Amino acid sequence: MNDSLELFRSIRDRNVVSWNTIIVACGQGEDSSLGFRMINQMVSDNIMPDPTTMLGVLPICSLLAAKRQGKEIHASTLKLGFESNVPIGNALIEMYSKCGNLKYAIKVFQHMKAKDVVTWTSLISAYGMHGEGMKALRAFDEMKAARVAPDRIAFVAILYACSHSGLVDEGLDCFYQMKRDYGIEPRIEHYACVVDLLSRSGQLSKAEKFIGSMPLKPDASIWGALLSACRACGETKIAERVSQHIMELELDDPGYYVLASNVFAALGKWDQVKSIRKSIVARGLKKEPGRSWIEMGNKVFAFGSAEKFSEHYQEIRNFLDELAALMSKEGYAANVQYALHDIEEDEKRDWLCGHSERLAIAFGLLKTDPGTPLQVMKNLRVCRDCHTWTKFTSKLMKREILVRDANRFHLFRDGSCSCGDYW
Repeated sequence: MNDSLELFRSIRDRNVVSWNTIIVACGQGEDSSLGFRMINQMVSDNIMPDPTTMLGVLPICSLLAAKRQGKEIHASTLKLGFESNVPIGNALIEMYSKCGNLKYAIKVFQHMKAKDVVTWTSLISAYGMHGEGMKALRAFDEMKAARVAPDRIAFVAILYACSHSGLVDEGLDCFYQMKRDYGIEPRIEHYACVVDLLSRSGQLSKAEKFIGSMPLKPDASIWGALLSACRACGETKIAERVSQHIMELELDDPGYYVLASNVFAALGKWDQVKSIRKSIVARGLKKEPGRSWIEMGNKVFAFGSAEKFSEHYQEIRNFLDELAALMSKEGYAANVQYALHDIEEDEKRDWLCGHSERLAIAFGLLKTDPGTPLQVMKNLRVCRDCHTWTKFTSKLMKREILVRDANRFHLFRDGSCSCGDYW
């Protein structure tokens, strides 16, 4: 990226193509702040954005879940007369859904005069991300009724939506429709969705048998879906078999090794944990650290797991201690199974309090008026204990808390979550 920027700055007469290229590069490099600076500088240099500019900057809004900037870009598309551009409409649907605004995503869809397969897929995906599986199925049926044939990506979207809403029979029916009705040969990602669908519903043995019947060799996404569910359900025998399969794949993605390590940690098998962690180090892999962020007053505040360097850290921890005392009276007890370190029980509870989303939520509670809804973004999947903790927090603090993790959105309200524990 540094080389790209150096080359870009060396161009004397930069045109719209030059600017679009560097903006897209910012999105691919997941550098949201630089992307926003570039679009502002482009406008300052009197270079008029074109549709490609909008298609480059909207995914940057999605990365950061920057609602304010996303709305500004949407306003610009209307001002510049791009509202009839189908790819821009599709990108707006995705942007709003990833920023937690399903209502606006639906509005964009409804106002689009022309809709293609990507438009419908974006809507189905938006419903799935927000746990609205039945609405996703209705949109899927409406898509077919409009004589827009679903492609392989549309089937991934509907299978994902069914999986995250516990719609097992409906999801399996969609899977078998692919080849039977549309002649689409299922790929590995479709098989992974079915394994995820069965696993999340607790049908672990059936999921394992399904993997054994696949015509394709299972990859890490297949085993990872089953292993995640085994860990959530406390199924140890299948979990150990699956962990062994993952270790045999010799992957370059540390996430799957970490998942296997977490399973053994939950089982208290610390020798296997140490062995896996040594393997990660030996292969030169690095685990992605947990990060959460919250936007307040046109500023984004980011937090890392167990991060003690924030100027607000002590204030946040004091508040978390006060909240813990209130929660214990309501029946909350930390699930130390998710403190995946060979340490004492008290230290495990303390470690859980340092998870990044808790720090971000606590900060939001401290810095906003009572009753104000909160929205927190996280780069990794929310652990089960943090999920339970946020349920209690929403009830005790009388707050609506929207959390986007690596999988989907969770809307916590009055002690319950919109996901119904399917995540």
